Amino acid sequence: MERDERGQRILEVAGELLLAWGYRRVTIDEIARRAKVGKGTVYLHWKTKDSLLLAVVLNVKWRTQRQHLARMRSDPLEILPSRTMRSYYGDFLKEPVLRAMHTEDVDILGRLSDTAKKEFADLMALSEQVLLRYLDVLRQHGLIRSDLDVPHLQYALLSTTTGFLMSEAMLYDRAPENPKVRGDLLAETLRRMLETPAEDFRAARTETNAAARPLRYSSMEEAAVAAAPEIIALYEQLEESSATEIRRQLRE
Repeated sequence: MERDERGQRILEVAGELLLAWGYRRVTIDEIARRAKVGKGTVYLHWKTKDSLLLAVVLNVKWRTQRQHLARMRSDPLEILPSRTMRSYYGDFLKEPVLRAMHTEDVDILGRLSDTAKKEFADLMALSEQVLLRYLDVLRQHGLIRSDLDVPHLQYALLSTTTGFLMSEAMLYDRAPENPKVRGDLLAETLRRMLETPAEDFRAARTETNAAARPLRYSSMEEAAVAAAPEIIALYEQLEESSATEIRRQLRE
């Protein structure tokens, strides 16, 4: 088994055990046994149990970032907050580790949440910068409302999305049974709260009223195509930084 393949197998087993047993019960011995490698082999890849389990968490985030980028590259309208967060909600439902992170499930993550905040401080700061710049670019291209400053837009986006994600655990008995319906509700909430209505673009083509809100583009699609390259570049930077952090967790 090649080194990279062996490391990936260890990572997969560690993730399975983290979800099944929780942080406290997972041991390097059990990871090695299930991965069919020696305990020393695990330590050839990761220095500690924490660094291995942090890599599990970061690997899930990195995989999600790659999926996000693929969607934006295939359809520029995926840069819209409503589309982005509806897709992320779908990723959240499919990734148990992602769900544990957002709900801060201590039974699964144990002290990993606090450790991650320290270990990934630079990456989290970059993520914050990327989100702020993302919203600024959208606003510059007329895709989201301009009457709020960017930090307020960020707060509205994050608080709304977080509320929907947390509701999976807190309001499970009141939520629509179909996950697609729940994702569509999140998208519709963000669309109405943050995004420029499509009809505003259509009106801008014929509107002669000086009081009308000026728009640079004749359609939302045109604006999204113009904004997408800069936004994609932002998230490519974040994806590469995540990959670098994963490599940092490995034993040299």
